[in-house]
This record gives sequence, C-alpha cells and structure tokens, in this order.
Amino acid sequence: MGIPLRQIIDVGSYIVKKELSGVKRYPLVLMMEPLFRCNLACAGCGKIDYPDEILNQRISYEDAMQAVDECGAPVVVIAGGEPLIHKELPQIVRGIMAKKKYAIVCTNAILLEKKMDEYEPSPYFTWSIHLDGDKEMHDKSVCRNGIYDKAVAALKEAKRRGFRVTINCTFFQNADPDRVATFFDEVTALGVDGMTVSPGYAYERAPDQQHFLNRQTTKNIFRKVFSQAKGKGWQFNQSTMFLDFLAGNQSYSCTPWGNPTRTVFGWQKPCYLLGEGYAKTFKELMEDTNWDNYGVGNYEKCADCMVHSGFEASAVRDTVRRPWKAAMVQLFGIRTTGPMAPEIPLANQRPAEYVFSRNVAAQMSTIRANNKSTTVDTEDHQDLLRTPEPGPSNDQNVSSAA
Repeated sequence: MGIPLRQIIDVGSYIVKKELSGVKRYPLVLMMEPLFRCNLACAGCGKIDYPDEILNQRISYEDAMQAVDECGAPVVVIAGGEPLIHKELPQIVRGIMAKKKYAIVCTNAILLEKKMDEYEPSPYFTWSIHLDGDKEMHDKSVCRNGIYDKAVAALKEAKRRGFRVTINCTFFQNADPDRVATFFDEVTALGVDGMTVSPGYAYERAPDQQHFLNRQTTKNIFRKVFSQAKGKGWQFNQSTMFLDFLAGNQSYSCTPWGNPTRTVFGWQKPCYLLGEGYAKTFKELMEDTNWDNYGVGNYEKCADCMVHSGFEASAVRDTVRRPWKAAMVQLFGIRTTGPMAPEIPLANQRPAEYVFSRNVAAQMSTIRANNKSTTVDTEDHQDLLRTPEPGPSNDQNVSSAA
C-alpha cells in the first residue's frame, strides 16, 4: 500500500473510536475547495463553469480552519480549481498540520515549482499531482500541450526535496487498459509514493459529456488494468477494498458524508460531486441533508458513479468491520476473472434535478447583496488569462477532473 503507516494507524484509530461509540455517519476526509478558479480548462471538469464574481471568491484562512475544526476528519484534501493560486494556501496547510491532520494538496503542478519554497516536507503533508496518463493522454485531457512535461518536472523536483508525492488520475470510456498499465509502470519508476485512481463522474456542466463511464464498463476496465499488476510494485494511495470494488468484486453503497465538501458556497450537499444545495455549517449538512435521496439506486445522477469520494469511505469502513476480507485481497490480489458482485437495482431511482443555474444565481445574489470584494492573485493573473495552447481533440480516455 502507498499510504504511510502512521496515517493508517491514525485514521484507523479514528474510525474504531467512531464505530465503538455507535456513530452512524462520520467524516473520513474533508474535501476543501478554497476556490474554483483554475489555470486550465479541462473538457471533463465541471468545477470552473462560473461567472468571474464566483471564480474570484476565496475561502479565507480563518474559514478554512473553522471548517477543519467543525468537520473533525483526520485527512483534509485541498482541491479546486487550482489551489496553488490561493495566496493563503501555505498558511492553510500549516494550520491543518498544526492540528495533527493530514493535508493533501491536489494540483495540476503548473505553478508547483514556483510555489514549492513556501512549503516544507512533513509526514502530515502530500502533494497529489494530476497526471492522467502518458504525455499524449494527459495533454489531450487537460486541453493544453506541454502540461505533462511540466507536471513531471515538478514531481521530480518535489521528490528531490523530500516531499511525499502521489498522483491522481481519472479513467474515461475509451481507456486502453494496456496503455494505462504502462503508464503506471512509468510513474512507479519515477518514485511516486502512491496513485489514486477513479472512474470519471458526469458533472452536470462538464463540456465533454460523451466519454463518462457506466458501472459495468468501469469494472471491465479496472479488471483488465489490475490483471497486469502482479510483480509491478504499483502503490495505490487507496484502500485495498476500494480497488476490489472497482474491479466489481464488492457491492457498496456510497457514503457521501464520508467525504464532506466545503466550498466558497458553503458545505455542499450531498457530496463532492453533486452540488444540490449548501449548508452554512457542518452540523447543518449532517443533520439536514436527506441522505436517503442520494446514491446509486436512489437518484438518477448517481446511477453510474463509482468515484472514490463516494465509495472510499464505504470500503474503509468495511475494512475496519471485516479486516479478514481486506487481508484476503491483500494476500491473494484483486480478483480479475469470474462473476462480479450483484449490482444495485436502478428501477426506483428518482429523476435527476438540474440545479447548477439556480445555485449560481443564489450565490451571485449573496455576493452582490453583501457587496463582497473579489480578488485575483495578481502575481498569477497573467497565467490565468493565458490562452491555452490547443491540443488534440478531447476523445481521450483520461481526464483531469479531480
């Protein structure tokens, strides 16, 4: 496994305490999006389609620390947008680590070498770099040439300086398992400390809606990839049981409260991927969200989802409750042949509601009513305005959607 032993012990202890206390729903990872602004415009991303008044909003250091305290999760993943654009990010990271929480910064790495001096290696800190396949695959997915080389250079420099560095990548419909396996070999040779993998989720406003995976295709692709893992030394920054789930060997319902999300809008209902409404506090999110309205079999938007932000917590909880299952998978490997676990029926799911425009209108009204100032980090403003260098058409198998 690519997860450090200290983190496994700390997170495991946290989960055991919650389970023994009889808590039904508890967070495992806080997903924090301190801004939506990004210096890329990836075809599979649904996070940047907002007016400038919203893209210029930031979660302050004080609000970020309040969110960490409210939530109480042992791990904080900072995404976006591109979090390195946020000028207070170094302070936010230090604040998280001072609370003995694990801070993971997800970045496209365009600004990483420029910003790296503002951070120090720590057992509580990880860079998670978007690398969605080899050079051709990645540059196509992010819609700009040269980004793969820049990301790999930053990855190597971060490793040289002693940082813990992982990658995250997302599979789409046309994924070539052989090519993905070769890519995993290549990044393993680069010395990455772990890989986070996930199937793409069909964001409501993602520009490219044609290449999102359904659940059966997801399982088939991951089985073919994992069938090539033996002896390769691949390290995944994920639980064994989640990987087994991706290969179709486990039937899990999602636990969206396991990865609650704090954005510039507030606490996002119900999960990192669906913005169906927002709560002002974490307590309100947990107590007022109708969780039974969501998930595979309950809601049309969730029908094809197998994303780590929804199911990793389910897999980790299963591991703690039934450790012998995870031990067997760890011992014998992920099964890549034979029958798959039963699928959740979709017959009674409620139809999708499309609420993006409504949420944007509500946020714009709030901004204007409060006369909030909007700020862009001027030192990076030129990079943000730069016209992306055109890449090949976006019919690729992997996208940089976080």
